[in-house]
Amino acid sequence: MLRPETLESRTPLGMAGEIARLVADGSLEPGERLPTVREIAATLGVSAGTVAAAWRALADAGTIVSRGRAGTFVRTEPREWLSPRVQVMTSPGGPRRVEPVRLDLSHGTPDPAMLPALEDAFTRVAPRADTGRYHDLPVLPELHAHISETWPAPGVETFTVVDGALDGISRTLEQVARFGDRVAVESPGFPYFFDLLEALGAEPVPLALDRDGVTTGSLARALARKPAAVILQPRSQNPTGISMTPERARALAQVIMNAPDGRRVTIIEDDHSALISSAPDVTLARWVPNQVVHVRSFSKSHGPDLRIAALGGPARVVDRLVARRMLGPGWTSRLLQTVLLDLLTDPGPVARVRTARLIYRDRLDSMATALRRFGVDVGDPDGINLWVPVVDERAARMRLAASGIAVSAGSPYRAPTDDVTTPHIRVTAGALTANVRLVAEALAEAAEAPPVG
Repeated sequence: MLRPETLESRTPLGMAGEIARLVADGSLEPGERLPTVREIAATLGVSAGTVAAAWRALADAGTIVSRGRAGTFVRTEPREWLSPRVQVMTSPGGPRRVEPVRLDLSHGTPDPAMLPALEDAFTRVAPRADTGRYHDLPVLPELHAHISETWPAPGVETFTVVDGALDGISRTLEQVARFGDRVAVESPGFPYFFDLLEALGAEPVPLALDRDGVTTGSLARALARKPAAVILQPRSQNPTGISMTPERARALAQVIMNAPDGRRVTIIEDDHSALISSAPDVTLARWVPNQVVHVRSFSKSHGPDLRIAALGGPARVVDRLVARRMLGPGWTSRLLQTVLLDLLTDPGPVARVRTARLIYRDRLDSMATALRRFGVDVGDPDGINLWVPVVDERAARMRLAASGIAVSAGSPYRAPTDDVTTPHIRVTAGALTANVRLVAEALAEAAEAPPVG
C-alpha cells in the first residue's frame, strides 16, 4: 500500500518518478488501489492540482489507470477480464516473490482429492444429448424433487438451476436492484460481490461480523439506509470461515421484520460451501420466506467446473430470473444436471462428500489449534479458509513468499466504504495435508512482521 507520507518529492514530476520506481521494484503491486488525489494532497501539504498532474504523467506512461468512482490503480498486465481486486487476491506469491511457490494456500478452491469421481456418473448419461424442447422446464424434474426435499427451509415457492453461485446472485441482483440503489454486503466479504455491485452501479453498505455471523446492529444501520438487497453468506463465510448460528439468523430476521421498510428488501443468501460445511443448514427464509433467495452451490463439494447451483425463493423474483435467462443461456445443461443428480443420490459419491466434510473440518481445526499455540486466534472457522490477523498485510505476504508459501491478500475482501476491518490474509487451510505445525509457525511469524519501509 502506498503511504502518502513516505513520498519525498512535492513536485508532479518528482512524485510521478517515485511512484513509478515503487511500481518497478514491486513495492506497489499490479492492480493495487492508490490513495485519492485529495488524500495525498492533504498529507503532503500540496495542491490537488499538483497531485493530479503527477497522476496524469503516470497515466500517460501507462503506469496507472483510473477506473472512475472505483479509484485509481497500478496498471495490470493484460488480464483485463479480472478486476483489480481479483488480480491482487489471486497473485500467486505476493509482492517481491523471491522463491518459487512450494505451497499454494491462496486459491480458495477445494482439494481435488476430496471431490467425488465423475466417471461412473457420466457412464449413466444418455449416449446422445437429449434434444428436448427449448421451452421445457429448465430443471430436470428428478433434480427438482431432490432439491425440494433437501432444501434448508420448507415451503419455498419455486426453484431453478443456474451456472454457479455467482451467476445466481448476479441474476437475482439484476432483478431487484437498480442503478444507484444501495446493497448491504458483508465486509470482509467476497471480492466478486464488490465488483458485481460496481458493475451494476450499486452502492455497497458494509455489514460487520462477529463469531456468530453478521451483527444485528450493523444490519439495523444498513436497513436505515433503505437498501434494495442484502447479501449474506450464512455458512463458511468467505473469507472468515464464520458460520451463522440459528439464533443469530432468527435475530437478523427480527431486525428485518421490525425495520420500517424491512419488508421491501430482498435477502440473497450464498451457501457456497453447502455440502462440505460442518455447520447445520441456516437460512432467514424460516422467518421471512417471501424475501429470501437462497443459492446453494455444488462447486466446493462436487467440482467447480460442473458450474451448477440451485436457487430457490419467491416466485416474483425467481420467475423473472428464469424468464430473463431464456434470452441468454436458456438453461443449465441438462446433461450436467443428470450428472449432478447421480452424484447427489448414488451412495458412493454421497459418502465421499460426507468424508470430505469431516476431513476439511479436521484440517481447519488442526491449523486453528496450531495457530492458537503460537498466539494467533482465528476463531472456529468452517469450510476451507482461515482469516488470519496480521500486523501488516504486505509484510506478511512477503515473509511467506520468501518461504515459498502463497496466501491471498486480505485487502480485496474489504468493502470500498469499510474503514474498520483490520489487516488480514486469507489462507486456504483446507488444502493443507501435512506439516501443519511448520506452516502454522510460518504464518504466526508472518503475522507479526512489521510494515515494510
